[in-house]
Amino acid sequence: MKDPFPVPHEWHQPAQFIIGGISSQIIHVFSEIFFREHPSKNLFDVSYVVTKFYQHILALTFAVKEINENPKILPNITLGFHIYDSYHDARMTYRATLDLLFKSQRFVPNYKCDTQKNLMAIIGGLSSDTSFHMRDNIGLFKIPQLTYGSFPTEEENDDSYISSFYHMVPNEAHQYMGIISLLKHFGWIWVGLFVVDDESGENFLQTMEPLLSKNGICSAFTQMLPKLARFDNLDDVYGVLFSGYKDVKDDKAQTFIIYGESMALIWLTAIFLVQDNKNNDISSVTKVWIMTSQIDFMLLGLQRSWPLVLFQGALCFTIHSKELLGFHEFLQSIKPDGIKGNGFLKDFWEQAFDCDFPDPSVDSSEQCTGEERLESLPDPLFEMGMTGHSYSIYNAVHVVAHALHGIYLTRSKHRAMVGHKIIDLQDLRPWQIIRTNTDTGESLSFTAKKEIGGGFDIMNMVIFPNKSFLRVKVGEVDDSACEGKKFIIHEDMIVWHPGFNQVMPISVCNEHCPPGHQKKRKEGGKFCCYDCAPCPEGKISDQNDMDDCSRCPEDQYPNKMRSQCNFKAFSFLSYEEPFGISLASIALSFSLLTTLVLGTFAKHKDTPIVKANNRALTYTLLVSLLLCFLSSLLFIGKPGKVTCLLRQPAFGMIFSMAVSCMLAKTITVVVAFMATKPGSSMRKWVGKRLAYSVVVSCSFIQSIVCTLWLMTSPPFPDVDMHSVTTEIIVQCNEGSVTLFYCVLGYMGLLAIASFIVAFLARRLPDSFNEAKFITFSMLLFCSVWISFVPTYLSTKGKYMVVVEIISILASSAGLLGCIFAPKCYIIVLRPKLNNREQLIRRTH
Repeated sequence: MKDPFPVPHEWHQPAQFIIGGISSQIIHVFSEIFFREHPSKNLFDVSYVVTKFYQHILALTFAVKEINENPKILPNITLGFHIYDSYHDARMTYRATLDLLFKSQRFVPNYKCDTQKNLMAIIGGLSSDTSFHMRDNIGLFKIPQLTYGSFPTEEENDDSYISSFYHMVPNEAHQYMGIISLLKHFGWIWVGLFVVDDESGENFLQTMEPLLSKNGICSAFTQMLPKLARFDNLDDVYGVLFSGYKDVKDDKAQTFIIYGESMALIWLTAIFLVQDNKNNDISSVTKVWIMTSQIDFMLLGLQRSWPLVLFQGALCFTIHSKELLGFHEFLQSIKPDGIKGNGFLKDFWEQAFDCDFPDPSVDSSEQCTGEERLESLPDPLFEMGMTGHSYSIYNAVHVVAHALHGIYLTRSKHRAMVGHKIIDLQDLRPWQIIRTNTDTGESLSFTAKKEIGGGFDIMNMVIFPNKSFLRVKVGEVDDSACEGKKFIIHEDMIVWHPGFNQVMPISVCNEHCPPGHQKKRKEGGKFCCYDCAPCPEGKISDQNDMDDCSRCPEDQYPNKMRSQCNFKAFSFLSYEEPFGISLASIALSFSLLTTLVLGTFAKHKDTPIVKANNRALTYTLLVSLLLCFLSSLLFIGKPGKVTCLLRQPAFGMIFSMAVSCMLAKTITVVVAFMATKPGSSMRKWVGKRLAYSVVVSCSFIQSIVCTLWLMTSPPFPDVDMHSVTTEIIVQCNEGSVTLFYCVLGYMGLLAIASFIVAFLARRLPDSFNEAKFITFSMLLFCSVWISFVPTYLSTKGKYMVVVEIISILASSAGLLGCIFAPKCYIIVLRPKLNNREQLIRRTH
């Protein structure tokens, strides 16, 4: 066990200014529970030097050496330094800080009796609690304190209290946003948190958990790791190990965030070594580890044989660093007897190389020769490359040196002006340094919050079987960069854990909801855990894990899987499709047939059967029927302005004229027979004038309705995107629906009137009577159009047009067949019956 009181370690030089440092080189660790051959032994504390952190001391030494050898910085002034150990303990940190401030030969608080030690600045510490404990004492004396660890900046009401507190690393808030950006980039929304159980860990959770929630990320669990491995009994230890093991073995959570100090990695390795003691194979644990900048890959004396393959492919946020010219050669020159007064070196050397320097009172099998080489050590014990924390310490020394140099130049000019030759800086006070520009000349400058600007690097850890590792820079986070470059990640450069087979890991609470589905929150679960529900009718989702399905644009419709939108086809009754071709052929055939009938009647116009029922009225009816058949062609093809404007009014006018002719025929027959009665006053109505009056007056009324329709709200081309899911219906909007049904209603009224009159006149003598045929034709006509209305209203798109065309053709064909088929039969096939004698004979 080492002496519990901190002992100062220094390189003695004729120093005028001293830079103090508080280092965390000693750590208490647990041992025996990780050796299966001693499972029943109790815990005991052993003190070890963290050999990995010895580079921090060497970086400070190198920086001071570099400045002292540079004649351009502080000429004729030598910098020195003291290093104290904090022992990771608040009481020892306070004691070490006071020693640094006041101790000479004996400890006398608040009394400085050594005039040769002019303490100008303090660098430290690595952890947040150590730095804040130091600040409690140093802040009272306004001595600049430059911390080199990454931890949140505390908000203080009294600015003077922290006026000398500087951060050599960027604000940790940038790191938090970098973690969020990294998780969102890879779609990791179900992550576990391993956090050191101290004040900084609590601050981390208070900041990070709302950020995770705000960005749609859930924490699968939060496991608190002890800051140091000191427990009263084994039950506490095994409780932490078992809980952590259970969390990590969660199959859903593939990504874990580790916040704290380097000891966290030893804890996590211990979790698997203890719980998986049957096969002792942690290489099969396939996870993604995201580590914050405070964590270094390190192994202590008792753990130097432990594997690090668990963290293969880890993504680490690190403080930006670069290799320094001459630093590697400086490390190679380090020997255990090279520097007197370096009390840490002996302890470091013995524990790093697992040997002992000759001591007559101790028997040791491994003797240190002093010829061991630092580059032979595995990286978890000591790195030859400059780490981020060491680089921050190096920069901190240069910040102080350049500040002193700035004061030196100012006083030199002042002395030169007043004629003095001697430049005296002995009366310089530490707080005068913080009033100078602290720019090191290497683009290092403090922000308004006394933090170094810039960001963090994202490193990918590639671990080799010999426990050495390689840090590969795969991205960076810099909040001061321009938009679009604040977060950069090179996904193709990342080497994942071999268990992922170089396929990007997935870390979600449940399987992704595929396209065509939307998230459905689970009752009582976190918002990241959800079920998948199919999109409702008419909506789609074209990506995984959509919160809500969306509707397609009006001109598109969802496919069967509801995963994408398809463009709707334009729908109208065209001449290219079977329905269009068939209806057009039927219309033309009936038109031709009507023309033949008209020609037949014209050819036999002087025959009794043609003359018997008002020849002119017959011609008018045939022409009307011909136009009715031809008007159906206006309903076929893509609707245009002219066709929409003409087709319904033309159909209404032509059909009204045809039905008016039927009504005129019936009225003519009735009047003719009523006039044959003796003394009848109806004789004056007998003749063509009555028939013409009926046709003109009935047609005129319909023409007024159609004219009013065209003048007020005429039909126009329109599209219907909603009636049919998969089609855009190109149609004619009737304009005024009321007037449209007025046209149909008036036409129906004429048909009903014709039917009633014909029905009443059906028993008149057959020779001059068409009433029976008119009755049947009007019955057929009314049946067609009464059926048309509900059918028309219940269909959509082009089938509405089909229904109307069929109604036009059927009603027109009914009139043509019922009225003219018997006459044509007699004219063409039975011409002997087409004479006056036969007609007179049939009347008796």
